[in-house]
Amino acid sequence: MRKKIIAFFTGAMIVGALASGQASAAEVYKVQPGDSLWKISQKHGTSIQQLKSWNNLSSDLIFPNQKLHISADAAVNKEKNIDDVYTVKSGDSLWKISQKFGIQVHELKTWNKLSGDLIHPGQKLALKGEAAPVQTKTANTAPQQQPAPVQKETAAPEQVQESAPKQDQEPVENETSARSDGNEMTVTATAYTASCNGCSGVTATGIDLRKNPGQKVIAVDPSVIPLGSKVEVEGYGTAIAGDTGGAIKGHKIDLFIPSQSEAMDFGVKQVKIKVLN
Repeated sequence: MRKKIIAFFTGAMIVGALASGQASAAEVYKVQPGDSLWKISQKHGTSIQQLKSWNNLSSDLIFPNQKLHISADAAVNKEKNIDDVYTVKSGDSLWKISQKFGIQVHELKTWNKLSGDLIHPGQKLALKGEAAPVQTKTANTAPQQQPAPVQKETAAPEQVQESAPKQDQEPVENETSARSDGNEMTVTATAYTASCNGCSGVTATGIDLRKNPGQKVIAVDPSVIPLGSKVEVEGYGTAIAGDTGGAIKGHKIDLFIPSQSEAMDFGVKQVKIKVLN
């Protein structure tokens, strides 16, 4: 009789643990193409404001594959379990890190006092607002100094710190290599519309352009201009970097214009832009 009672409680504990794991997984939602905070709030019986609060979102902008907490309990568990500090790996960018941990690029830059998008392998980044930024340690440098990228064309051999690891001397990605005056650059601009045959009208970040024809959106190469950034475009105004395109590589952008005829008349132009955040 005693063995049966022990077996019963053991089975109950296992079932309870499985149910708890399933409930935890159900409280996290992976954003799908075409999703918006409004659609997700309706699907899960909550509100846009609660979703923004639970996930520390400062705007309505979300991205495909981003993980969102859809309950207060999940948000609390996130605060308890998320690592405070992340070590940058080769191939990382601020955009990739923000998607991995469900936070925003501008939050990472604010928490870590970054003035640009350049990061280095081995660098430690704070993943919470209350976590103090951790500076990458390199030999013979002050604690708050970051190693400067080595320009192979002009750098003399004695300028390279031999004691620092080679990977810490090269930037992960060259997002800012062609910029001048901070975040200003000249790019090749074309135009597109959401009313063409076969077009869904929904951007890579979930903005429905047919329902929001007045929204200023540009398609970008995320390795040059991070998705979600606000960008001042000469002759177009302030836009959101909210879309991508197969032909949009490097220093090229595509402007959303509601009218198909105006988009076709736009042609190809060289314009100056400034990334605001």
